[in-house]
Amino acid sequence: MKKVNVYIELAGNGYSAYMDKNDLDYGLIGEGKTVDETIADFKSTYEAMRSYYHSVNKPFEEAEFVFYYDIASFLEEYSKAFSLAGLERITGIRQAQLGHYLHGRSKPTRKTIARIQKGIQAFADKLSSVQFA
Repeated sequence: MKKVNVYIELAGNGYSAYMDKNDLDYGLIGEGKTVDETIADFKSTYEAMRSYYHSVNKPFEEAEFVFYYDIASFLEEYSKAFSLAGLERITGIRQAQLGHYLHGRSKPTRKTIARIQKGIQAFADKLSSVQFA
């Protein structure tokens, strides 16, 4: 089964998801008001494509999808869980700069994306080890 990267981005009224370039002979997209709706729509499109290929007796190559957020869609999706001030403490990136990423006024460099990823992962690791008495 082929692994395919799918990118989630902010769109006009929510989010969109699209496949990275690959050698499959089909392409898929998904849209929704939330990331969950977008992923569900993307998966529904995949199932519809599979059904279509079977209906016309064409071989269908199965794929496994790995979903990636762009920084703006991550910040928007998790804005109810994390304030920009909280994300500043977790990532070390100033909240004003995070706000620029969120609103599309600037895009982070690869180095900044890695820094945000590392901070979120470290926070998630710490949080997952919490135990209550």
